[in-house]
Amino acid sequence: QVQLVESGGGLVQPGGSLRLSCAASGFTLDYYAIGWFRQAPGKEREGVSCMRSSFGSTYYTDSVRGRFTISRDNAKNTVYLKMNNLKPEDTAVYYCAADPIMTVQAMCNMRRATSWGQGTQVTVSS
Repeated sequence: QVQLVESGGGLVQPGGSLRLSCAASGFTLDYYAIGWFRQAPGKEREGVSCMRSSFGSTYYTDSVRGRFTISRDNAKNTVYLKMNNLKPEDTAVYYCAADPIMTVQAMCNMRRATSWGQGTQVTVSS
């Protein structure tokens, strides 16, 4: 059974950092496109960052490029999102997702994936 479980969210002050984790089970991440998405109250879900290591491709939405870094640990079958210099507008529920076919740009732009985690709340506030 395919399962994604996010962790690492919380409350952080502006300018602070967090690292989100997404542990996968039931499939091997290395053969999938992996993405982080977020949804703030009253807003549509947004593709934050997507990657597909087998193709060596990575995508970041403009608002996070240079501040967020997506990475994966194949041995742990886990994907991470390191978030630095956090801003109040980064506040949202963050989800990870995986898809065996989509490219990283299609996945992030179309906000589509086969499997989704349950989400973890990130709140940036002083």
